[in-house]
Amino acid sequence: MITWPLAELLPHAGDMILIDHIEHCDEEQISTRTTVRPGALFNRADGSLPAWFGIELMAQSVAAYAGCRARRNGQAVELGFLLGARKYTCDVESFPAGAQLHVHAQRSLEDENGMGVFECHLRGPGIHATARLNVYRPPQAASYLAEAGPEEPLS
Repeated sequence: MITWPLAELLPHAGDMILIDHIEHCDEEQISTRTTVRPGALFNRADGSLPAWFGIELMAQSVAAYAGCRARRNGQAVELGFLLGARKYTCDVESFPAGAQLHVHAQRSLEDENGMGVFECHLRGPGIHATARLNVYRPPQAASYLAEAGPEEPLS
């Protein structure tokens, strides 16, 4: 059972955290759950969430997986990047308001340089979406994002 708050596992805050609960997480996979709530930040006027947003739900699930793994190993939770989604398919145009969505992400590849690939499935009532996510967690992510200062003029 995962007892850490999601805000401590994801590099997001407030309304940007779109998953509600981690159902299961081990060394190879994670299962998460969320409910589509009308009036949320990215919802349409009818309360639904566009189906392409399934990629973000999958990506946040992978980020939660990385956060859980870091916490289990006594490490800091670090920033990671979604490099791309391959073969995203979804059998609906939107996720209706009130729908409970379940995401399962299975690690299929990870190397020592921080590159990873996850096979993801999102399911709900009459809903099935799949994608393969390519992710990257650079060593020392904070320094990776630091901007270089202005260069000194040549004399």
